[in-house]
Amino acid sequence: LAKELDALGSYGFDALSVWRPKVSDLPQSEARRLLDAAGVRVSSLQWAGGFTGSDGRTFRESLTDAGDAICEAAELGTDTLLIHTGCRGGHTLSHARRLVQESLERLAPIAEEHGVRLALKPTHPAASSGCGFFNQLVEARQFVDAIGHPFIGLALDLWHFGAQRDLLSLLPSIIRHVIVVSLADCRGGPTADHDRLAPGDGTLPLERIMKALVDLGFDGDVEFEFVAEPVDPPRQGSADASLAAGYHEALKKARKAARRYGCLSLPAFGKLPAPAPGR
Repeated sequence: LAKELDALGSYGFDALSVWRPKVSDLPQSEARRLLDAAGVRVSSLQWAGGFTGSDGRTFRESLTDAGDAICEAAELGTDTLLIHTGCRGGHTLSHARRLVQESLERLAPIAEEHGVRLALKPTHPAASSGCGFFNQLVEARQFVDAIGHPFIGLALDLWHFGAQRDLLSLLPSIIRHVIVVSLADCRGGPTADHDRLAPGDGTLPLERIMKALVDLGFDGDVEFEFVAEPVDPPRQGSADASLAAGYHEALKKARKAARRYGCLSLPAFGKLPAPAPGR
């Protein structure tokens, strides 16, 4: 974590989306100390959920873990926790929806008490195995509307939905629910391989979508979440050096994209792909 924070600062980034296992080996106070010392805030914490039992946990265990995650988010100083519902797990769709709704309704008062918003993340059906069953933005918006709590909203991942033909026309109806936006490029649409490319390396109209979001008043965090490819640096053949070079190259691409997309301030950057089944 300390090395990543140093790299972020050197490229002008002031925020980071944190994956919970990244800080699981550190006391929360130590992780917060490192973040504060680097001048980097946490834009979001990833993730809690699995309320349908698809990852092997009981309903109660998933709820307890989500409550813990809310506390972790508050301790790290972020106001956003990403939520992956878990897949249907053998339930009927209506029952799976009821489980998620009950979970979020129980968690909402805890989240509000800690000042942490719960950002439900819809996923494309081709890439949703193990992650969730909300595969349409309209469906997710209607679900959040039905709960009607100000601390429950959406995480909009443009890797999942950037190729959707009617996305620009849908944005006005979902914008008030969007808490955080995640950026990655792809070619030919999302796949189960989660091949998240750097912005500009694929075919998604990310610049046009980001302009539409800003024009609609979105002023939340934009998180670059693509996979950093290893780069073989000159005269260094070690795997560690290759991965480090890939990370720095990813930061360069993220900064370039942030400028091109006209973000008012440099957004948060996350290098981890979307969770694979069982992660």
